[in-house]
Amino acid sequence: MAEPRKFLLILAVALAAPVAHGADIAKGSQLYALHCASCHGANGAGVVPGTPKMNRGEGMLQSDFAILATLKRGKNAMPPYGGLLRDRELLDVIAYTRTLQR
Repeated sequence: MAEPRKFLLILAVALAAPVAHGADIAKGSQLYALHCASCHGANGAGVVPGTPKMNRGEGMLQSDFAILATLKRGKNAMPPYGGLLRDRELLDVIAYTRTLQR
């Protein structure tokens, strides 16, 4: 396999996998309770119509980087968190949210 193709394959695999290694789930839980639970529910079941039910894995099949991009820019009724929380904090929230899946 040519080197550029090999690099692109490795990059695609890396971006497709969850990557929040070393994330602080306890910190993510606190941030989730503060910023997310009012719409997504304390257990991720969703409170506001149309929000993903994260306890069922809705919206969680993406890589951490893809979810991070969505959180940073916002989506539909969800405001952007890019100016409010640092990337590390958002990755902590993502890691915590993954623990809500049944």
